[in-house]
Formats: sequence, structure tokens, C-alpha cells
Amino acid sequence: MLRAGPAPSTVGAAILATPAGEHLTDADLAARFDAGELLDIDGNRVDPGEPSTPQRAIYFYRDLPDEVEIPFDLDIVYADDDIIVVDKPHFLATMPRGRHVTQTALVRLRREFRNDEIAPAHRLDRLTAGILLFTTRPQVRAAYQELFAQRSARKTYLARAAFDEARRTPVRVENRILKDAGDLRARVVNGPVNAISDIEMVDHLANDDGIYRLTPHTGRTHQLRLHMAELGVPIVGDPLYPHVRPELAELPDQGDFSQPLRLLAASLAFDDPRSGVPREFVSERDL
Repeated sequence: MLRAGPAPSTVGAAILATPAGEHLTDADLAARFDAGELLDIDGNRVDPGEPSTPQRAIYFYRDLPDEVEIPFDLDIVYADDDIIVVDKPHFLATMPRGRHVTQTALVRLRREFRNDEIAPAHRLDRLTAGILLFTTRPQVRAAYQELFAQRSARKTYLARAAFDEARRTPVRVENRILKDAGDLRARVVNGPVNAISDIEMVDHLANDDGIYRLTPHTGRTHQLRLHMAELGVPIVGDPLYPHVRPELAELPDQGDFSQPLRLLAASLAFDDPRSGVPREFVSERDL
């Protein structure tokens, strides 16, 4: 992101005058504009030749030669004039962040549908696969985002973890979770409850793993991963809980996708806020 100052006469000149844009040329900016990769804060395309405006936020996709391609398809489950529902693979981030820019669900959808107004109504962790909802235009975005803000959308997850006979009986985990900026991991602290999950083992696999059904009633960062670890059954492939495993975390950035986090956003159900029609979407991805 850059904030165009008052001195340069055009947006392009403002970009080229910043550290983020010093490696670019006018031709590079023109190519980004043609590809829909030069945007303002509302997701609208910005022409590098238009006049610059003080304190206007401009976003563009940087060249990231070390960004590893995620070799899995982003499956389209449903699409209409208002929403797009996808079945996201493991390792693909919901939207650009850090080193993950072009290899994200948002950028893939904007390119596939040639629509720069597509935006996520909620998010999934990069390592979590499953059902994810996007809106197609700003006019409907708030209605669908409110489903998740008010916990009106009903989400069910499946996870693979070690078999534990005691977990055949459903359990509710309630505690307080905090995650500090800059800290990779969330943690349980004393204080009022802000994280609630229902957890039940629903299948015993031949390799002595179990399949667990997870129903979150709140949406704290890493809530399900932390709650499973707190129960003594951390999710298979988790590089953060119960302990940080840097060798596992680094594999995807080395092009090794053989050990995914075995967590799946298996279903999403809600009453459509515009039509009132009940909707339910189910992932077809393997766990």
C-alpha cells in the first residue's frame, strides 16, 4: 500500500516515487492496470495516469519471485449475481497478506470472473480448507458480512486427530482466547469467556486417528485448533499447536504440500439475507 502525496501529478508518478514502487516502470504500472491489479481501498481500478490525491490509499500486487504456486484448484460451488461460494484447498490464503499475494482465493476469483469488486464475506486460515463465501459487488457486501458478524451463519468443521474414546461424548469448550499482533499463536487467558466450541468424535479410522466434528459458536483466531490441543487431541498437521513446529510450517514455502493441516470447513448454512431462501453448502474435499 502507498499513500500518494501532494507533489507527484499522477498516481503513477506517486507510486514510482515510493520505495514500494522504485523497482517498477511506467510499462509495469500499465500492465498492472490492464490486469486489474492497481486498486483503491474500495477495490476499484485506478488508472496510473489519473491525478494523484493526497492521502489516497492505493494498492497493487508486487512482484514476488519467491511466492510458491499453490498447485490445487479453487472449486466453484455456487455463483449468482450476489455471491460466489468456493471449496478452498489447503494452503491457499483467503486474501493477500504478507508473502501470499497472487496465490490467494481473492485474486484467483477476481481474475477468473474479471470482477475487481469481489470480496470475502468472511475468512478461513490459509491452512484450513473448505467452504468460503465471497460477495460480487459492494451493494450486497454488508448484508452477507453481517451473517458472520452476528453469528447467524451456521458453520461445521471436520478435523482429524488422534483417537480418544472419551471424545465420543460431546464436550463444550469455553474459555478466553487472546492473540497478540505479531504473535503466531493464540493463547488461553483468564477472564470472561469469548471462545466456545462443541467437539465430538464421529469416526474411528483404521490408522487409529479419529474424525471430529467441530461446531464453533464464536470466531476467535485459531479457536478450533487451540481448543483441540487443549483437549489433548491436536489436529494432525498443525504447525503451531500444542507446540511450534517450524520444520512443518516451512514445508509449503518449499513447495512441499504433503502434510496439510487436517481441518476442513465442511459446511456452511444460512438464510439468504436478500432473498430469505435457506442455503447450505457442503465441501467435497477429503480430510
